[in-house]
Amino acid sequence: MNDLHRPGDTAKDLREGEVAVDLPADFDAGVYFIGRIHTPWKTRSECPKNARASDAICTVELEERWEAALKDVAGCTHLLLLYWMHEARRDLVLQKPRHYEAQRGTFSIRSPVRPNPIAASVAALIGIDGRKLSIRGIDCIDGTPLVDIKPYFSSVDSVPNAVVNWHASGTQRGE
Repeated sequence: MNDLHRPGDTAKDLREGEVAVDLPADFDAGVYFIGRIHTPWKTRSECPKNARASDAICTVELEERWEAALKDVAGCTHLLLLYWMHEARRDLVLQKPRHYEAQRGTFSIRSPVRPNPIAASVAALIGIDGRKLSIRGIDCIDGTPLVDIKPYFSSVDSVPNAVVNWHASGTQRGE
């Protein structure tokens, strides 16, 4: 097993319907974590399945060096947060999430289990105090590394007629 797996993951840790692959030995790119997200959830099982399922006000704390990058962010009502789901497996290509009966390809679902466990949430900005942002609409464990913050533009980021056929057709529970 290479070092990109979570420590201790083995083939016997796979649930029915999950298929894992060997990961590359080398990384292709480096990422700077610009801060941490503080939430009330200490474990993955405590996190809401959907970021909008909770009204919890959470805190994004940037590293000091990035504070100047917050210039003009106070004028945003919503932010697109990209964060690293650091406790997720990285080797599954097929998954059977607990809330779906059917096996799905990793790239067709929003599971944090993916080759690069980058999550994205549109969060409401409640306020800013120095390098700390109060937000609502996040679904990660306390201490999750923050990759990036972007303004959310409803004019270009929203696609109202977008469809995920298997979900929209009511086949979430099976094929």
